[in-house]
Amino acid sequence: MTSPRSPRLIGHRGAAAERPENTMVSFERALEIGVDVLETDVHQTGDGHIVISHDATGMRAAGVDRAIAQCSLAEVQTWDAGSTFVDPEGKRSFAGRGIRIPTLAELLAAAQDVRLNLDIKPPNPGMVGPVLALLDRFGAAERVTLASFHRAVIRAVRSRGFAGQTVLCRDEVLALLALPERWLGWLGVSGERLQIPVRAGPIRLASRRFIDRCHRLGLAVDYWTVNDPIAAEVLLHRGADGVMTDDPAAIKPVFERFGRQRLPG
Repeated sequence: MTSPRSPRLIGHRGAAAERPENTMVSFERALEIGVDVLETDVHQTGDGHIVISHDATGMRAAGVDRAIAQCSLAEVQTWDAGSTFVDPEGKRSFAGRGIRIPTLAELLAAAQDVRLNLDIKPPNPGMVGPVLALLDRFGAAERVTLASFHRAVIRAVRSRGFAGQTVLCRDEVLALLALPERWLGWLGVSGERLQIPVRAGPIRLASRRFIDRCHRLGLAVDYWTVNDPIAAEVLLHRGADGVMTDDPAAIKPVFERFGRQRLPG
């Protein structure tokens, strides 16, 4: 009999419901709550540094309408990454507190024993080399999962012999949804994890049948972005391998109850 899977609580951009997303204070809060994985996103500055940001510009997170790829690291780190965040009380309580956009190196240094899920945002595979070099420098590859929507990027990751897990890109997910299982290997669909929403338009992606199909193919299935405890509980009971949430404080008790329910006797 196979041992039960141990699902992962994944902090989406840290604890983005409580702290400015993709900042060190957000990651620290997520770890304090007890997430299993920190999920984050990376871009590259004009002078070659890998920084943590979901967006290609600083507009939404810092109120600066400048492209990260056209700025130096020094410029990017003058932006106030707490300025636009509105806390649960409706206040901008993190503005003017010196919160910056961090580098990937800073996160790797601060979270040396933490599993990370990194989404490489730009479509250009030229960013893959610098990201992998950083992971090698910190000996972090085996605890990192790499994702990208872009096929060229994720193929570049895999072709370099990356030691960690990779996530299916958008094209691979579409092939998984549309084609018989026997065709997927022939088409070059690979990777270890699937990270998807509960629904894609009219298509339900969170049925037990679909999750079981992924498991037969050797794929773990993580769902984003789930902030409702009831929805998270349903996913865990259907066999989801990970729940990605902005609000790990709300979802953590669901994982604790689920873990107790799975104990023998």
